[in-house]
Amino acid sequence: MSRTARPIVTALSTLALAAAGLIVTTTTAHAQSCSQSYLPLPDPTCQPGALNPDVTQSTINSTICVSGWTSTVRPPSSYTTALKKKQIVEYGYTDTSTSDYEEDHFVPLELGGAPRSEQNLWPEPHYGNKTSADKDVVENKLKKAVCAGTVNLTDAQDAIMTDWTTALAKLGIS
Repeated sequence: MSRTARPIVTALSTLALAAAGLIVTTTTAHAQSCSQSYLPLPDPTCQPGALNPDVTQSTINSTICVSGWTSTVRPPSSYTTALKKKQIVEYGYTDTSTSDYEEDHFVPLELGGAPRSEQNLWPEPHYGNKTSADKDVVENKLKKAVCAGTVNLTDAQDAIMTDWTTALAKLGIS
């Protein structure tokens, strides 16, 4: 069967099922597929992190080290909110209030994280021993060190992807 014939057959099958009184849905339910056991880190099989290819050590002075640059690449809230709702289900969080999570970039935009990659965005809880606010402090210190030239961009990215809670100590930043 040709590729163009498949949608027609699917549409006819859908009409036949509807005529028979059966409800047809084209959406799929998201089952829990990501583990909370890694918290305060994301599940590495779901969000291993992803990098923005436009941000390299040689481009930091025209990208991440420019004041306001992240606002030029940050995805709109309509995108991140929809993704957050989907991923809250995927993580099996019992608390499904979107206000209790930040749809966070695992590798932050400030360190050259991929803006729209689902491998880099995850619903990070505002609650727990280490929260999204704690991670923000780490991100800011790492960006400052990278832009000051005391830490290499790749080292900062690797440290945050390995474990953001130990990244500062690993790189000797207080």
